[in-house]
Parts: sequence; structure tokens; C-alpha cells
Amino acid sequence: MKNYTTLRFSFIIILLLIGVFFRVSTACAQVDSLPTLQTDTAYFKDPAFLKDTLTYNLNPKREKKFWRAGAEWFLAQALPASFNRFITRDPYSYISFQNFLDHQRLSAWDWDDNQFTTNQIDHPFHGQIYFNAFRSNGYNFYQSSIATVAGSYIWETAGETQHPSINDLVNTTFGGILLGEMMHRVSRNILARNRSHHNRIGNEVVATLVNPVHGLNRMLDGKWGKQVEDYFLVDSSIISAEVDAGIRRFDAKDGDFLTKGKNSFYGRLRFKYSNGDHNYKRPFDQFAVTLELGTGDSSFINMVNVHALLYGAKFFKSQRGNHFGTLNAHYDFINNDSFFYGAQSINYNWLSEFRYKKGNRLNLSVGAGAVVLAAVPDPYLLYGASRNYNYGPGASYRFKGELMLINRFLLSADYNGGVFFTISGNDSYYILHGLSVEASLRLYKRWSINVSSGYFNLQGHFKDPQYADYHREYPYGRLSLGYNIFF
Repeated sequence: MKNYTTLRFSFIIILLLIGVFFRVSTACAQVDSLPTLQTDTAYFKDPAFLKDTLTYNLNPKREKKFWRAGAEWFLAQALPASFNRFITRDPYSYISFQNFLDHQRLSAWDWDDNQFTTNQIDHPFHGQIYFNAFRSNGYNFYQSSIATVAGSYIWETAGETQHPSINDLVNTTFGGILLGEMMHRVSRNILARNRSHHNRIGNEVVATLVNPVHGLNRMLDGKWGKQVEDYFLVDSSIISAEVDAGIRRFDAKDGDFLTKGKNSFYGRLRFKYSNGDHNYKRPFDQFAVTLELGTGDSSFINMVNVHALLYGAKFFKSQRGNHFGTLNAHYDFINNDSFFYGAQSINYNWLSEFRYKKGNRLNLSVGAGAVVLAAVPDPYLLYGASRNYNYGPGASYRFKGELMLINRFLLSADYNGGVFFTISGNDSYYILHGLSVEASLRLYKRWSINVSSGYFNLQGHFKDPQYADYHREYPYGRLSLGYNIFF
């Protein structure tokens, strides 16, 4: 998808977060603590919620509209292909049925040479259209995921004359499913507020911005701004969120940000979605998104992280806490002055959640798994016209800890590490370390001051002796003011 831009993905992420804050801003009073795998029972005991749900079917069946889903899925292929052929006249867009037949051979598959942001950001955005074409027309998560795989495969084999791309198939499918289900869940959460008959048009507008495909379908059904199905009205999910902004000091050259670093603006938007432990065995009943922005870097968007629950199981309960095993999908995008990095991975995690009286908690998580595909920079590579990075799978290992005291002071540490082996590019392997430590103090109501420091380290080791190994560092410190309902 050469004609998509990074701004399009940035736009949809920002709209997703706008929808989150629109939903959260009217529900702050209902949330007293951060929900993770444990159910926030205060929400389900809310008399208004219980009264409303008595009039709705708590297990609604959604009508599956195959022909409309198929038409939207097809348009997600036909419109960009037509744009490439008739507007930009891309030489790769002059497709024929023979191209499709030729691309069915396993030997036809290759790795493309698109820019980093095109492959790691634009393709997931395109994949979510395939996903929501079916998800918004009554199909479940698994069925919509199959549609995403099929859409990506058809585009790679029939959408262009160039060789079908292995990395595009992975990025469009994996990223499209993650982004698509998040958009579906958040828009459903927003429409659930229509049971109160308050600001119904506002809810519809924001839900449509978050999930345009579903907004279009509600218009086609004549329900936009009017009728809302039981499927949305009985939604019981909770979203907690935070926005903070301030200054950041970093150094991408000498590894000494205190004396040799430079200052820049820093902003962060993040939210966590929870559907409670009553349904945590379903995909995406828990997920978290972090978007970091900053001036002075090579990219205004410095980081996008997505962590989504695929399956969870409660192992046992101790006197003070609960212990879970979870299978999680992760999408990581890092772009700073020192290096860029993008990967999709699947990890198995052990979570322990401890509670001591009111307002005190300790959450610990440790996990390891497989990196499906990582894109890491190679200063010696120019693959095709514009690719200066290697592709390869590997292993991922993570740790996260959060300590909350008297519901006012939060101390957290987050580590993300991995090792990756090149299968497309110069023969090499990479080691990544990413560590951040943060302290937050609630000053007044939901306002907090946040102090954090972190360190990114990427090491590249090359087999060919003519290529020297390299070592990239990115240490930083941050001071910001936040508005949140994490506490």
C-alpha cells in the first residue's frame, strides 16, 4: 500500500483516543481504581445499569449480513487498486488475472522494499478495514480475523504486479486484527451510553470517527442517531485513561542525557480497556494502548504500543491476591533519533495481583514468547529503492510491575527485551533492551505529576567482517503533568 501515509494511521489512533476520552470523561465518577483482570464490581452494581439491562437481552444475537460484509471487503481492495491504476498510474497497478495465477506459486513470495512506516503502520491500518467489514456486520472475532487474512492474501497476490510480500501479509493481518478489534470494542463502549438517551448524536459521531465502517453500516440501516441494538446496550466494559504532557530530555549520540542531552516537548496518551474477569477468556477482553509524541525527534510519533489479551486463565487465589496466566498479542513501534523498531509478538504471561486494604495494590507481570516478525535498522543495507532495515523473527521477554500506595502514589517499572535473527537482509542478529521507571503522585482529584526515566538499547551483530557491529542508545528523562482516572 504505497499510497497510504503515516498521518492516516496517526489520525485513526488519535480518533480512537478521542473516543476513549469522550467515553471516559462522563464516567470518571464510576471508576475508583484501575481494572485489570479483576472485575470492577462497582460498575455492575450501579442501579442505573442494572435497571436498564433488565429491559435488554443480555445475550443478544447479531444478524450476519454476508453480502454487505463481502461488498465492503471487496471495496477495501477495489478502491485503492483503482486509485493506484487511474490516479497515480503506479506501474505495479497494471494487474491481470495471469499475475494472480503466477503469484500462487510459493516461490513467487518475496520481501518488499517499502519504507519502514509504510510497512509497519500503513498496512495494519488497511487490515482493520478488512476486519471491520465483517466485524461490524455481525461476525465474531475469529470469523473477522479470517476475513483479514483473506483480504491481505488477495491484495498481495492480485492487487499489484510485483511479487507478493511476506512481511506485508504478516503486518496487514496481525496489525489489522489488533487495530480492528480495538476500534470495534471502543465504538461499542461509546454506543452503550445510548441506553441513557443522553447525547445520542454525540455518541454516534464519536463512535463513527473511531470505527468508520460500523458508522457507515448504521447509516445504511437507518439506525444512526436513533435505534441501538441490545448488543451495544448491554456492553459492560470499562475504560480508564490518562493524558500527560511536559518536557523530555534525551540524548541519541553519547548516551549522556543529563549533561549532553537536548530538551523537547513530550506528550502521552494511553488507555486500558477491561471487560471484567467474567469474560476474560475471550480475545481482547483486556487491552492497553500507549501513544507517545515528542518534538525534536526524527518522528513526531515516537512510540505506539498495543498489548491485547487473547486468552486468560485464573490459576489460584491466595490470601491477598489472584494469580493468572494469559496469552497476549503485542504490537510495538518505536521511532526516535537513535533508531527505529517495529515488531509483532505473542507472549505468555504470569500475572499476580495483590491487594492490601483500600487503595493499596501490587501488580506483577512476567512473560516470554515469540516475535512473529521484527523490523530493525541496518546501516549497511539498501534493499530495493528505500528499505534500510532487516526483517526476522525472534524471542520476546517482558516484565512489568506497579505499586500503588493509598490510592495516591504510583510507582511502575516496565521492561521490554528481545533477540531477533535476520532472514531478509544482511546476515545478523539483534538484541533489544527497553526499560522505563516512573513515579506518579496525585496532587488534586485526578491531576498528577509524573517523573520518569528510561533507556533504549539496540545492538546489531553482523556475520560479515566488513560490517562492524553497532550499538545504539537512547536514554531519557521526563517531567509531566497528567490528568487521569488510573487512580
